[in-house]
Amino acid sequence: MNAKGVILKAFDQYRLKTCIDFTPWKGEKNYISVFKGSGCFSSVGNRREGKQRLSIGRNCDRLGTVEHEFLHALGFWHEQSRSDRDDYVDIMWDRIEPGKEHNFKTYDDTLSSALGVPYDYGSVMHYSKTAFNIGSEPTIVTKIPHFSDVIGQRMGFSSSDLTKLNRLYNCTLSSSFVDSCNFEQENICGMIQGAGDAKWEQRNSVEGGPQSDFTNMGQCKGKGYFMHFNTASANPGDRAFLESRMLYPKAGAQCLQFFLYNTGATDDVLNIWVREYDETNSGKMKLFKSISGGNKGSWELHNVNINVEKKARVIFEGVRGKGPSAGGFSLDDINLSSTKCPHHIWHIRDITKLLATTPVGTKVYSPRFLSPTGYSFQVGVYLNGRSDRPGYMAVYFYLTSGPNDHSLKWPCPWHQVTMALMDQQSDIRQQMNMHRMVTTDPKKMSSDGTEFYWDNPSKVGSKVTAPDGSSYYRGPGTGTSTFLTHKRLNSRNFIKGDDAYFLFSLEDISDLLLPQPLPQAAVHADAKAADQQFPPQVDAKNSTVVMAVAISVAAAMLVISMVIIGNARRIRRMEKSQQERDDAVIIQDMPGFMDLTENPNKGLPAHFTP
Repeated sequence: MNAKGVILKAFDQYRLKTCIDFTPWKGEKNYISVFKGSGCFSSVGNRREGKQRLSIGRNCDRLGTVEHEFLHALGFWHEQSRSDRDDYVDIMWDRIEPGKEHNFKTYDDTLSSALGVPYDYGSVMHYSKTAFNIGSEPTIVTKIPHFSDVIGQRMGFSSSDLTKLNRLYNCTLSSSFVDSCNFEQENICGMIQGAGDAKWEQRNSVEGGPQSDFTNMGQCKGKGYFMHFNTASANPGDRAFLESRMLYPKAGAQCLQFFLYNTGATDDVLNIWVREYDETNSGKMKLFKSISGGNKGSWELHNVNINVEKKARVIFEGVRGKGPSAGGFSLDDINLSSTKCPHHIWHIRDITKLLATTPVGTKVYSPRFLSPTGYSFQVGVYLNGRSDRPGYMAVYFYLTSGPNDHSLKWPCPWHQVTMALMDQQSDIRQQMNMHRMVTTDPKKMSSDGTEFYWDNPSKVGSKVTAPDGSSYYRGPGTGTSTFLTHKRLNSRNFIKGDDAYFLFSLEDISDLLLPQPLPQAAVHADAKAADQQFPPQVDAKNSTVVMAVAISVAAAMLVISMVIIGNARRIRRMEKSQQERDDAVIIQDMPGFMDLTENPNKGLPAHFTP
C-alpha cells in the first residue's frame, strides 16, 4: 500500500516537471505492469512486447527510486553507463558483487545518447559510490573527489535529468505546471496593476523589512527583487491589486505557493482572489484566503488551495486598515500548479544554531496537526541523527491524541503521511524536495505482539507534556534513520536564510486496496500472455497494471504511447541499436535502508518490512 501511494506521487512529479503522463491501462498494445518483485528493476525503453514488467520491491518505495525505475522504462540507462563515463569515474571491478557486473557496463552513443548534456554526478540515474560492493570499499570512484558523496542521490530528478528527458520527448510544456515568478524581470512575469487607490512596487529592499528578496537573499549584486505594497504610505481603506497574466490551468484543484514578508498593521489584510472568465470573457471574482497583517520579521511560506475550471487570473489584493501602519506586504517566489497543496507547513527557524547545539540522539518535535479525516499527528526529527546513525537527519511519524479520537476508526486504517523537506528553489520545477512516506497498516502489531501498532495513542502511546504545559498522548513512531545526510542537507536550498520548511500531508489511501480494473477486452489476453511469458511463482495479486497507474486522469492528458509516436524516429533508432546488442537487458538497482519503528513504551527500535 505504501508503494502504491509513492508511485502515484512519483507520477505527480513527472506531470509537474515534464510532458510525460502515466494513465491507467485501457487495452493498449504496450504497457507497464508494476509489481512487487525481488528488488527494484526495469527494462530499458519500450520493448514493444506487450506487458512490460517493472518491479518496486522491498524497500524500493522511495520517491526517487520510483522516478529512477520509470526513467529506465522511458529509455534511460544509468549515468555511469554513458560512453564517456571513464573520463569522470573509475569502476573498481574487483570490488563488485559477482553477477552484478552488467550494471556497470558502458554503451556507445547510438544506444545511450547523452543528448548533448554534460556528465551529471547529481543525476537520480547515477549509482552511489558503494553500489553492489562486496565489502566497505567503493565500487565507483569519482575523478573529482568532491563528487564522491554527491553520486547516488535519490531525492529526485536533477536539472540535467529533466533536460535530457524533455529533449528526448520534445517536451515544451509540463502537464500540471502553470506559472512561476520571482520578479527578477522588469515585466514582473506579465503581472499587471489592477484598478485601485494604491500600487504594488518592484523593490529590492524596504525600510523595516525585508532587507532583501527571498529568491537570492541579497547574495547576487544587481538582482533580488520582490513586490511590495506599502500600507504605511497608503490611506485608510486604500486597496492595491496585483493581477497575474491570464492563466489556463487544468480544471480542478490547483496549489498556489508563495513567500510573504508581513509587516502590516494588525488590521491590514492581504486577500487572495481568483477571477475566472466565462465564454463571454466576463470575469467572476472568488476569495480563497485572507491574511491579516502583523510583523512576522521573516519571509513565510504560504500554500493556498484554489479550484479553477476555466481561464483565470490570480489576484493579490492589499488592503490598508483603519489604524496606524508602519509596514506593508511583500511577495516573492510565486508558483501555481495543478496539484493539491500539502496539508501543513512546519517552519523551523534558526536551524543553523539548532544543528550546532542539538546533541546526537536528541529529537525535535513538530507542532501537532490534524489530517482532513480528523487524525492528530506529529513528526519528530533527529537533526544530528540517532546515536546509531550520526551524520544523518532522521524523521519519524507519530499519531497523537486529538479532539476527534472518540469518533475515529482504530487502529488507524491505511493513511499515508508524506514528510517532505522543502528545497527552497524559486521555481517549483527545479525543487528537489526530500520525501519519505509512511502508511498505517491497521493489522500491524507491536514488536511484542500485544498491541495494534496504529491503535488510539491514548491506549498504546505515552503521555507527554507540550511546551505550553498541556498534555497529550504520543503513539509509537515509524520513519527512517537515514532520511538525509548532512552533506546533502547543505547541497541544495534546504536551508535558506537560516530557515527550513517541512511539508506534511496525511491522506486516506484506502481506495488503493481495490484492485485496478482491467480493460474487459484485454483481461483474457493479458492473463494468457502472463502465463506464457513469466514464471509461475510471480504473484499476479501484487501487480498494478498501468499504461506507462493513476487513480483518475483528465481527458486532455497524453498517454505514453502518443508521446513515443510523436518522437518515433529518435526512439526507434535507439531501440533498434539496443535490440541488436542485448535483447533482454534488465537494470537492477539498490533498495534503500529498512524503515525503523520507535515505540516510546518499549524503548528499543525494531526493524520491520514495509
